[in-house]
Amino acid sequence: MQNLPDDAVRVETPARYRISNSAAFWLLSIALGLLLFASAAPSPMYPVYQQMWHYSSLVSTGVYAANAIALLVTLLFAGSLSDHVGRRPVLIAAVLVELAGTLAFAEAQSVTWLFTARIVQGIATGLATGAITATLIDLQPAESRLGALMTNVAAGGGLAVGAISSGLLVAYAPAPTRLVYWLLAVAFTVIVIGVLLIPETVAPDGRGLASLKPKVSVPQEVRVAFLTLVPSIAATWALGGLYLALGGALMKVHFHVGTPLAGGLVVVALQGTSAVTALLARDWTIDQALLRGPILLMSGVSLALLGAATESVWLFFAASVVAGVGFGPSFSGALRMLTGLSPAETRAEVVTAIYVVSYLSLSVPAVIAGLCVQRFGLAATTYGYGLIVIAMEAVALAGSLRHRSPHTALAGHLCPAPCPGSVAPMPRVVSAHS
Repeated sequence: MQNLPDDAVRVETPARYRISNSAAFWLLSIALGLLLFASAAPSPMYPVYQQMWHYSSLVSTGVYAANAIALLVTLLFAGSLSDHVGRRPVLIAAVLVELAGTLAFAEAQSVTWLFTARIVQGIATGLATGAITATLIDLQPAESRLGALMTNVAAGGGLAVGAISSGLLVAYAPAPTRLVYWLLAVAFTVIVIGVLLIPETVAPDGRGLASLKPKVSVPQEVRVAFLTLVPSIAATWALGGLYLALGGALMKVHFHVGTPLAGGLVVVALQGTSAVTALLARDWTIDQALLRGPILLMSGVSLALLGAATESVWLFFAASVVAGVGFGPSFSGALRMLTGLSPAETRAEVVTAIYVVSYLSLSVPAVIAGLCVQRFGLAATTYGYGLIVIAMEAVALAGSLRHRSPHTALAGHLCPAPCPGSVAPMPRVVSAHS
């Protein structure tokens, strides 16, 4: 893909008001981190909301799942919209929608408000992450993988920082269910202003709303690898869903840790470690990621179940860190292999298919877990959920060992992995003479 110097990018904003490619790159990295920050912010508050409005764990998981499903549907229909109407219009619309969702959270008066805010937030994140990922790749230095790396770091880091910051504010600040959202509203207002000044890297092609047609397919040459790795993709995202939806309840009910901060810390243990690992393991080959990631994730989940059985909160947190080390490589290894082996003309559709599996796994198992909590209790549900995750990772690991191929190195070279939560279409960069 061609990367353009500052003076070769088509823009509508007068040049004197346009920020540089480098500044735009880091602004959008921060924007992606803030979007995921906002997505994780409600997690430590679910026990607080539950106490205020007296609803069940099933409702908590339903609120969480509403966000993931809205995000999934948006990705399906609008994941490549910025390819056709331009990056900047999609980004501005997405941040404005996110701002509306943030304000809805700040003024939430009932569970209905929570559902509404989470759905709006999911739409915004679905709109923004694909466009941000594509723009970061447009703007990254030539011959660089910085765009893919920063999407991974910003996503995992945003989730972790959002969870812990929200937990701290809920535990120690005034207006515990509002302050974090008002701070985010200010931050997103600043981001909107910044996005107005970034360079546009794509020329509209006139298709506009006609491009809102989902395409999900897995070509024949990728199908065996896809089916082999689907259990790992599903298990990884289902584990993340459990932590985000029920992590706070697990801390409060099972480990008897009452502070909302604990709900944020348990997300940090998984997602924060995943973000750090994205940096440290950026040079792993696909084969290394597909071997080490699942082994570490299975080990972490096994230790977490032992911590739950012995009611050792410290063992549970340590195990979550181990699982977090395996979390990123398990998914990114699968994504790199599948996208790298896909023909260029169907690669975006394959990525969409991967995220269909991912977001269904993020949401549906969490809702099922909420139902199981009602019937079997939180502890039994946690054990069953963890054992299923381990079994699915083991199946995927065995399959990937059987299907190892010299082509995996080529796959990784062709298409570095974008972050969870983003469909990165192949951008059409405006030439210097267009």
